[in-house]
Amino acid sequence: MPASDTSRGGQNIGLNSERLRGLMIERLRQKGITDERVLDAMRAVPRHVFIDQGLASRAYDDAALPIGFSQTISQPWAVSRMLAAVAENRNPQKVLEIGTGCGYQAAVMAAMCREVYTIERIKALYEMARSTLRELKLVSRVRLVHGDGMLGMPSVAPFDAIIIAAAGLQIPTALLHQLDIGARLIAPEGSNQQKLVLIERTGPNSWDRKELEPVRFVPLRSGIQL
Repeated sequence: MPASDTSRGGQNIGLNSERLRGLMIERLRQKGITDERVLDAMRAVPRHVFIDQGLASRAYDDAALPIGFSQTISQPWAVSRMLAAVAENRNPQKVLEIGTGCGYQAAVMAAMCREVYTIERIKALYEMARSTLRELKLVSRVRLVHGDGMLGMPSVAPFDAIIIAAAGLQIPTALLHQLDIGARLIAPEGSNQQKLVLIERTGPNSWDRKELEPVRFVPLRSGIQL
C-alpha cells in the first residue's frame, strides 16, 4: 500500500477510502457474504470516520478496533454477517440495534433499512455516535437513544430485525417479545466461548433458535453509564 494511504491519520484515508472499501468488500465476498444489499450498504459507509485518527490506517482491515470505554467497533465481517443473517429471504425495514458504540453498524443499517433504532448505555459513546451520524447527515434516519439496551424499545416495537452487538449469557426475553412474527434476532451468546445465535419468532409464544459460528464480542451489560 502506498505511504500516502496511511500517513497523517484520517486525512489521506478519507481520500482513498472508496478504494479501500472496495478491497474490504472483496474480502467479505471471499468470506462468504453474498447479499448484495449488505455489501452495498457496507460500501456506502466510510468506516474511518467512526474511529480515532490514530487508527485510521486500519479502518478497512477486517478487525475490531478500540473506541474507548473498553468497547470496540465490530469487525466488518461481523457486521455484514449479522445483517445478512437477519435479512436472508426478507426485506427488514424497521430494525433495532442494541449497543450503538461509535455508530458504525447503525450507519450501515441505515443504508439498507428505512427505520433504524439504536440504544447505547454509555453516555460518552452515545454522544460520539450522535456527532458522527450528524456529520454524515444520518440523524434523521437513525433514532439514537441513551438507555438500557436489554430492555429494548417496547414503545416502538415490533421490529423486523434486532441485532445485539454485545455478548450475554442468554438473549434478554424482553427483546424476543419485541420481534414481529417472522422476524429475526441475531446476537453473540456466551462468556469466554461465544457463538452467534439466530432466533426467528414463529408465533406469539414460539421462537426457533439456530447456533452459528464462534465469535468474540464485548460483554452485554444492563443499566446505563453516565
